[in-house]
Amino acid sequence: MPLADSDRELVEAELGREATRAEAALFENLWSEHCAYRSSRPLLSAFTTDGEDVVVGPGDDAAVVSVPGTDQLVTFGVESHNHPSYVDPYDGAATGVGGIVRDTLSMGAYPVALADCLYFGDFSRDHSRYLLDGVVEGISDYGNAIGVPTVTGSTQFHDGYEGNPLVNVACVGLVTEDRLVTAAAKEPGNKLVLVGNATGRDGLGGASFASEDLAEDAETEDRPAVQVGDPYTEKLLVEANEALVDEDLLQAARDLGAAGLGGASSELVALGGLGARIDLNAVHQREPEMNALEILLAESQERMCYEVRPEDVERVREIAERFDLGCSVIGEVTEGNYVCEFDGETVVDAPAEFLADGAPMNDLEREERSEPETDLPDVDVEAAFDAVLSSPNTASKRWVYRQYDHEVGNRTLRRPGEDAAALTLPDAGGETALAFAAGANPNWTDASPYRGAYATAVENATNLAAVGAEPLAAVDCLNGGNPEKPDVYGGFAAAVDGLADGCRAVDAPVVGGNVSLYNDSAAGPVPPTPTLAMLGVRQGYDAPGMAAAGDGDLVLVGGNDETLGGSEYLAQFDGSAPFPEVDEAGVAAVRTAAGHDATLAVHDVSDGGLAVTLAEMVGEDAGVDAEVPSIAALFSEAPGRAVVETTDPEALRDAVDAPAVDLGAATADGALSVVVAGESVEYDFEDVVDARRVLERELD
Repeated sequence: MPLADSDRELVEAELGREATRAEAALFENLWSEHCAYRSSRPLLSAFTTDGEDVVVGPGDDAAVVSVPGTDQLVTFGVESHNHPSYVDPYDGAATGVGGIVRDTLSMGAYPVALADCLYFGDFSRDHSRYLLDGVVEGISDYGNAIGVPTVTGSTQFHDGYEGNPLVNVACVGLVTEDRLVTAAAKEPGNKLVLVGNATGRDGLGGASFASEDLAEDAETEDRPAVQVGDPYTEKLLVEANEALVDEDLLQAARDLGAAGLGGASSELVALGGLGARIDLNAVHQREPEMNALEILLAESQERMCYEVRPEDVERVREIAERFDLGCSVIGEVTEGNYVCEFDGETVVDAPAEFLADGAPMNDLEREERSEPETDLPDVDVEAAFDAVLSSPNTASKRWVYRQYDHEVGNRTLRRPGEDAAALTLPDAGGETALAFAAGANPNWTDASPYRGAYATAVENATNLAAVGAEPLAAVDCLNGGNPEKPDVYGGFAAAVDGLADGCRAVDAPVVGGNVSLYNDSAAGPVPPTPTLAMLGVRQGYDAPGMAAAGDGDLVLVGGNDETLGGSEYLAQFDGSAPFPEVDEAGVAAVRTAAGHDATLAVHDVSDGGLAVTLAEMVGEDAGVDAEVPSIAALFSEAPGRAVVETTDPEALRDAVDAPAVDLGAATADGALSVVVAGESVEYDFEDVVDARRVLERELD
């Protein structure tokens, strides 16, 4: 995608001359939507990004927050690898994991947990299953090989992703204040050192590729823009980075991702208000006769750019060699422009800040989405229950997460499949646990971008509350279609506002994130998809699980709701309804219930409504006997609610500041029995398991 004429005019006015070929390509990539957020940055001021626990907010490779009551810092970031995962699902997804892990390394942190949020077209289509299979294999092979557990996430299916799947990956890392590194260059005269894999020609133009709609022939024509990952080198890089931080050898760090060396090195010095002089011939390469543009912009993986004091360069080289990593001194930090030389000629000479931040913002038209009409299906309870319980969206995702190593590192307290993951913080003193939840529901934001995104924040906070955790911070991956289409941009903007307001309502500052637009294809634009990853903290490692114990009464904290907009029930039967207003007040009540002495189990109400929540609580030796007033109450997905199994329902109702409705009781027979307005639905445990094995049946 060549540099636009209007951008070229701005560049050449700033430079006072025509741009070189390398400069034009560098500006094209750094001023792309993927890097410069030209269409989305005007919207991002809606987010609250600061707070008493925020140490590093948006703008660096990852955010950093402090864990209250400890000296532990947590890094937090999220990335998208959408277009690459369509073209090459295995490598596209794998390198998405590698990139977000290196963002963590850039902060001096050690990566300890991953979350994957995946979105595909209709599961019944062969192509959707092919993409799912490749993406999950890529994530599992890469994450397992580098020893970082994938502990939570979500997998959704919707027609809007048929021509453009979304692959969003979040990473959590641990660091202490004395080890913290940032991406801002510190001092002229310091050296720029490239450590990691040799540079090849893979991933050329990846940033500009990610900033345009996918063509019908993308799977063949755009293959060169997809990077190829090497997790074994990444593992060596993780350990080498830790050794470099141990010896205080790094002044600043930036991983090589979008726009390759040119992007990382120019952004590093721009953040410090400085410049650089780089010798592209000094870059260690794996392919012969690479030209300046290729060396500058290739997105070869497993590479880091470090600012190093001159006296420390040799020690950095020794550590790199110990881990069998390439190492080259490629230049130094200066007070002037960002300058790159190749074969004795200057191929780039431009102000670093103009490269990194000079792209003009887009002023785009917006059209508001109209509210869906109310068109409710006429279907009997048993047929509706069967359809929703066996939907790929609400079915068990065990086929996905069983491929991930979710316990490596010995920090995982709760495995995938629960409402939220939980991790120990062994160096924090006492029993402080991190809770981690991630996901979004495209049915919600398709029905109402604003209210659906607001509900996304409430839902993630409810997941944390179900394990007794308070929100600490959030990061978002904002996915949308072509912003030049007013209806698409209007929906995207509304989703941004809804997510911002929802995160404020649950006291979760949005400390970082990623934007991915132009997720359009011949099949049309994706729904507004505001993936949210949220961290919480709780004292004590013990928290109720979601499986019924079989010994208590069932109480619906938050009360019944009969709104159906955005529900899987409507999706299954081609119905429609406006998405409901969302009340976040129930989040605190769920958290209180999770910490109550009489509580045996907690499971939040989400995809599939009460029907799926109750079914998921059933085990071989514990069942559910419940009654709900209507089919709407059974399938409403209004968030901020949870089913609680308790041995003292009266005490629970007194403790929570929210409606608390008696549903029935847990039983010891492993059966699911639900009475809905006088009609009874019954499943035994094996029936429930079989209904929810949709992915395994089709993919094993």
